[in-house]
Amino acid sequence: MPKTKTNSGSKKRFTLTGTGKIKRKHAYKSHILTKKTKKQKRNLTHVGLIAPADTPRVKALLGI
Repeated sequence: MPKTKTNSGSKKRFTLTGTGKIKRKHAYKSHILTKKTKKQKRNLTHVGLIAPADTPRVKALLGI
């Protein structure tokens, strides 16, 4: 049986925590930041977690 390939776009976007959850970054933080408020930009900085419904799909992309 061959090894499963990791999706290279996914490995750049998601990281695994010690407990097996998947961390992600928020969208809308890369450009056109002048019209966004300080509060909005500050809240987008924090790391989020993948929804439980999406976890099996993302784990398959990561080859876990």
